[in-house]
Amino acid sequence: MRKIMINQVAKNILPSDLNFLDLEQLAQVEFTSECREYPVESALLLTEDSSTGWQAASSGEQTIRIVFDQPRIVEHIFLVIDEQQQSRTQEFVLCWLMDKESAYRELLRQQYHFSPPDTTREIEHYEVRLDQVKTLELRIMPDINGGEARAKLKQLRLA
Repeated sequence: MRKIMINQVAKNILPSDLNFLDLEQLAQVEFTSECREYPVESALLLTEDSSTGWQAASSGEQTIRIVFDQPRIVEHIFLVIDEQQQSRTQEFVLCWLMDKESAYRELLRQQYHFSPPDTTREIEHYEVRLDQVKTLELRIMPDINGGEARAKLKQLRLA
């Protein structure tokens, strides 16, 4: 049985029974911006230490696009977003592009309200069945009210 005590930080938040894709070997990443201290690869690579994650260099909508070298099947999308500093409502959209197609398909749109110090972490695990995925795109609007918040992503894993 997996247990988490309420109001405690979960140390291992990744499902242990999934075989996550090694994006470093299978894809290239495209992105709109990144802070030097929080590069995009720190949110995508399969490492034990994912303490930093990615952060945009500026406010406003940001995009992270994973472009596979060869089309893949994606059955799980797992992401974690942390916000420790400011209260805000974020929206993200996940889209995907099938091999040999030119139009993205919207997979889902999700809003989440961060309210530190109590509500600081969004954890999402989506079970999907996407065949022949060439590109997966994550668009993040860090503050739907137009504030100066920067987009953040602690982890993004695909299986």
